[in-house]
Amino acid sequence: MNGWLNNICWLTDSYKVSHYRQYPPGTQKVFSYFEARSGAQFPDVVFFGLQYFLETYLAGAVVTQEKINVADELLRGHFGNSVFHRAGWERVLNKHDGRLPIVIKAVPEGTVLSPGNVLMTVENTDDDAYWLTNYLETLLVQVWYGSTVATQSRAMKAVILNALQETGDPGLIDFKLHDFGFRGVTCPEQSALGCAAHLVNFRGTDTLTGLMLARKIYGCEMAGFSIPAAEHSTITSWGEAHEVDAMRNMLTQYPTGLVACVSDSFDIFKACSELWGGVLKEAVLARDGVLVVRPDSGDPPTIVVEVLRRLGEAFGSTTNPKGFRVLHPKVRVIQGDGIDFAMLRKILDAVRDAGWSADNIAFGSGGGLLQKLNRDTERFAFKCSSAVVNGQERDVFKRPITDGGKSSKAGRLKLVRDANGAYRTVRAHELPDQPDQLVEVFRNGEITRRWSFDEIRAAANF
Repeated sequence: MNGWLNNICWLTDSYKVSHYRQYPPGTQKVFSYFEARSGAQFPDVVFFGLQYFLETYLAGAVVTQEKINVADELLRGHFGNSVFHRAGWERVLNKHDGRLPIVIKAVPEGTVLSPGNVLMTVENTDDDAYWLTNYLETLLVQVWYGSTVATQSRAMKAVILNALQETGDPGLIDFKLHDFGFRGVTCPEQSALGCAAHLVNFRGTDTLTGLMLARKIYGCEMAGFSIPAAEHSTITSWGEAHEVDAMRNMLTQYPTGLVACVSDSFDIFKACSELWGGVLKEAVLARDGVLVVRPDSGDPPTIVVEVLRRLGEAFGSTTNPKGFRVLHPKVRVIQGDGIDFAMLRKILDAVRDAGWSADNIAFGSGGGLLQKLNRDTERFAFKCSSAVVNGQERDVFKRPITDGGKSSKAGRLKLVRDANGAYRTVRAHELPDQPDQLVEVFRNGEITRRWSFDEIRAAANF
């Protein structure tokens, strides 16, 4: 995170700077919660990414006099007058040594639960800092991104796993969806969060930043893996007449293990039948490893089936116990163009209907995995549900007559599990014998509970 940007005083929406004057006189506590509201796109939500935001932005003495001064100067110019709560921030600095007087409880990262349940609660621990709870909303709501990527990636995993169970070997699932998304996101930080979220469910990625986030924040030495692979420039720079030489070079430069080669630079069908399956066939078969052929244009379901057919004709295939064809073990296919949640199912259905096993193909997804989503995909929201004013606790909620789906919860909340293990959000005083599944993760500037990447993966697994 760039040092000039990391100032907790301005990591919020402009209008929140003015909110300390807007609460009822005598406000002491503000209690807010974070959820994926009902009506989300996917039936389950995977909670992921909070630990990154705690570690990067909230932990330790994050308030300094210099940060207060520069924020004050910026916001005076921004508003044209003195709106910034300088006294409040200096109270945090002097009374709490710059550590934020809040407590955050959350479900363990990797938890899978239905929309409509509380995922995180936030409350001030100092009555003078009642304004701080929702000041932090802007930053904390950004947990929507990692959670949505992890949720969508897990849903894609379910689609692929179902295809493998029907037509092949479910044990291959870990490397069936590869992250190609770095170039399709807005900045390196987003790439790291999105990649790590995807790696909760799979083990393949080309987004190196996510490996570092998983290592630094979640203690995973190596969260994902990749293989040597060609791009169009490394093939087309040889010239069309020498495409076969470019392909041969891939086999000789990487004589062992998996190697992927984009093969649609000129004619994907010729590449499968006459180049890989003709001129280079013996070299492919003699190599100590697997060639992964990558088509990268055209209608994906149609192209993938045709590529499988041509490679099958050239290299042969067998029929597995489930009655589906599997290519020679030296050859496989990866489809990395146009892959999103909807396209994944279309391709796998076409492959199955053509009699091929899902064992033959892996997928790469870029924008469809890390960018083709937003906060409304899972309808994430952060709302105040309880406040203490002059020593009296009161419910806080909204009930807009124009949109019942935007109604918010009321009261202090907790998360419980029923006899069947399903999660349910209730008021804190209800079901006193049921333990709260929300765990304290942050208090007064200190991270009080961390999860390892292995723990998160285990929790999110099917």
